[in-house]
Amino acid sequence: MYVDATRGRCGEASVVHTVIGMEITTSDLGLAARVQHLTKSYGSGDAAVHALDDISVGIRRGQFTAIMGPSGSGKSTLMHIMAGLDAPTTGRAWIGDTEITGLDDLDLTILRRRRVGFIFQSFNLVPTLDALGNIMLPFELDGRRPSAIERARINGLIERLGLAARLDHRPHQLSGGQQQRVAIARALATAPDLVFADEPTGNLDSRSGREVLQLLSDASREHGQSIAMVTHDAIAASHADRVLYLGDGRIVADHPGQSAEQIAAYMLAAEVSA
Repeated sequence: MYVDATRGRCGEASVVHTVIGMEITTSDLGLAARVQHLTKSYGSGDAAVHALDDISVGIRRGQFTAIMGPSGSGKSTLMHIMAGLDAPTTGRAWIGDTEITGLDDLDLTILRRRRVGFIFQSFNLVPTLDALGNIMLPFELDGRRPSAIERARINGLIERLGLAARLDHRPHQLSGGQQQRVAIARALATAPDLVFADEPTGNLDSRSGREVLQLLSDASREHGQSIAMVTHDAIAASHADRVLYLGDGRIVADHPGQSAEQIAAYMLAAEVSA
């Protein structure tokens, strides 16, 4: 059985699907990615550590989802498996309608390159490339040039992110905020269906962080891109349409968009009761 339930901003259940004895596609569920009965364990026997414990969840198309939880809750592990950067111990994962569990490395690499964007706290820029080279890297790796429409979108991103005067600078010549802006432009350059962001504001000042979060919100609401963001920051999570809370490798709550105060209060209460 697979069950997916999502809630709107007012808390009402908007979609509930239950399927018994048959296969259902991710598109049927309106999801950009999903995992089913996912577990991830490290070690064996009494020394085994269970990072994820039987999780079934989906990331809805065009929705900005924040994934929260204390250290060790499994939030980064969940994101890495959903993005195809790690493999589960048991369970299945899909990006779109493509099941990624069991894909060989080449097919998985191509799928990620063409359909998924990544934003990491550590930026992961190529040090030998200038800012423009890093932004254009997904096209270079895919062996093609951007179309006129793609070029116009990239130019718009560069302008909005304030990078026009920094395109010929290499990463070591850029501030942390500027490096993160380059990483975001790179992640959004190909207009991927799905963007995974791991603590994208962790190394930024408050102003740069707000601009990054606004850009991710706009990518979701204006361009229909699905954003999944791991964060411990209640202010960052308050920009999302949906907040998933993890604890001890399980999803313990699934809330519609909340204020920073509501999120902080929930996290505090969870820590007190733990």
